This record gives sequence, C-alpha cells and structure tokens, in this order.
Amino acid sequence: MLFTEDLPVLDEDAGYRGPTACKAAGITYRQLDYWARTGLVEPAVRGAAGSGSQRLYGFRDILVLKVVKRLLDTGVSLQQIRTAVEHLRERGVEDLAQITLMSDGASVYECTSADEVIDLVQGGQGVFGIAVGRVWREVEGSLAALPSEHAAEQSFPDDELSKRRVARRIG
Repeated sequence: MLFTEDLPVLDEDAGYRGPTACKAAGITYRQLDYWARTGLVEPAVRGAAGSGSQRLYGFRDILVLKVVKRLLDTGVSLQQIRTAVEHLRERGVEDLAQITLMSDGASVYECTSADEVIDLVQGGQGVFGIAVGRVWREVEGSLAALPSEHAAEQSFPDDELSKRRVARRIG
C-alpha cells in the first residue's frame, strides 16, 4: 500500500471489547451480539465464556464487521453476506487490502484488477464497490484512539452483582 507512513501502528495481539468494536465498525451492540451468536462474525481474540466474560475482537474481526455493515447498507441479503464473509476468512491479511467487493444486489463479487471491474460493469448490471483497503484504513484510524486489551488480561467489574456471584461460589 502506498502512503502507509501516516497510518497508526496497531498491536496485532490487541483485542477490543464489544462497545469499542461497535463504535469502530459503526454498528449497534445488538447487531454485534446477533452476528457473534449466529457465527457470522465471531471474535478471534476471545469468545464469550459464560456470564461476566467479555468477547474480544481483533482488528481483522472489526474490518469484517465494517464490511458486513456496508454490504447490509447497500441492500445485499444476509445469505450473500455470509458467503462473502466466508471468502474473506479464507484470505490472507495481505490480500484483504487489495480486494474490492462488488454487488449487483443479488450477488457479491470480488475484483482484484481494473479488467475485472470493467467486465462486470459491461455485463449490464449496476454494481457498487467496497474497497476493503479503504475500510481497513478507516478501522485502523478508529481503533488507534480506542482502548484495547489482551486476552490474558480478563478482568471482571467490581460491581455488586459480581461480588454476590463470587460470594455464592465460595459459600
């Protein structure tokens, strides 16, 4: 990628809690929770492990969340989005910045060169594009200003409900 020197360097081992992931991806917590429970986008750093645990999403997870949001905003069906997400999961991190996703409203296409874009458009279908590289940079910029934590740093809030649960387990 050109002009990478102005991009923030993010810790690849860092995880981001649900509210932070929502803010960076531009989605609601309800969407995030539903997508995690149905397997559309599951947190790679740490999944939910029962009551009181916090999911931790990695950078790549948040990138996929933002792409899913963009596809939904353009009217692509959830079934087609699931297919596109599976394809993205199979790609290497280096490839993600080079991908442009296209859709005619019924299907999602991957374009990696200008020739492919021309062929799709000449087919007569109206299409839109999502440059994943641009979304990548947006997510990097958003996450640079938001808090992260490592999976090993599991901490529970020191609230009354947590204290009662601990007391119940001990007693």
